Amino acid sequence: MADVIHEFTVNAQPPRVFEALATANGMEKWWTKQSTGENREGGIIRLYFSPEFDWEAKVTCNKPPFAFELQLTRAHPDWIGTVVRCELASEAKGATRVTFYHTGWREMNEHWRVSCFCWAMYLRILRRNLEYGEFVPYEKRLEV
Repeated sequence: MADVIHEFTVNAQPPRVFEALATANGMEKWWTKQSTGENREGGIIRLYFSPEFDWEAKVTCNKPPFAFELQLTRAHPDWIGTVVRCELASEAKGATRVTFYHTGWREMNEHWRVSCFCWAMYLRILRRNLEYGEFVPYEKRLEV
């Protein structure tokens, strides 16, 4: 199995970071084009990127403001069954340490390699949005 793991600090407090990572409205600011659904454990979140990429995930962990996890249930075949998880920890001066995981990949194939890069780009947009209020339109998110 292959995993994606990113760890970084955001100059924002955990509840604010959690909201960006774990709510449909928050995800639209850095990851999806549109998201809907309930972020409670057992809830289903729709992750809409385009008509070809209209995915769903089940919330398998929701422990505000420190842990959130989704298991992909409708997605690209390489993503089905994988788990996207964020763990947050308070740091000095109101900052938050984010440990981001995308686990359960069957192999380190081309799609896994592209996803490693894309996650880094998306997480940078998340950090910039929280720290500076920057908003990147969905269509330009992988260009910045």
